[in-house]
Amino acid sequence: MLEIRLNCENCDTELQNDSDKAMICSYECTFCKDCVTEVLMNVCPNCGGGFEKRPTRPKEQLKKHPARKNKILNPVIDNSYLKKYCTIHPRKR
Repeated sequence: MLEIRLNCENCDTELQNDSDKAMICSYECTFCKDCVTEVLMNVCPNCGGGFEKRPTRPKEQLKKHPARKNKILNPVIDNSYLKKYCTIHPRKR
């Protein structure tokens, strides 16, 4: 079951279930679209993977399987890891 996280792990922007700005990696690390493109260079700082738009959970299912209540906040301070992988396509990292 996909975990719906409600904030960007880098800048703490609110990302509600129906947000068009929520992006996730294959491990469900969650970042806003602005951070993914401008800060992270489409490289997950946790796993090195790329990002895709997070799907929206239907409202009825959200009642059964609610979003995560506690926040994860781990701002990127050193981007040398990101620079190493930003020129390699995510499927080839």
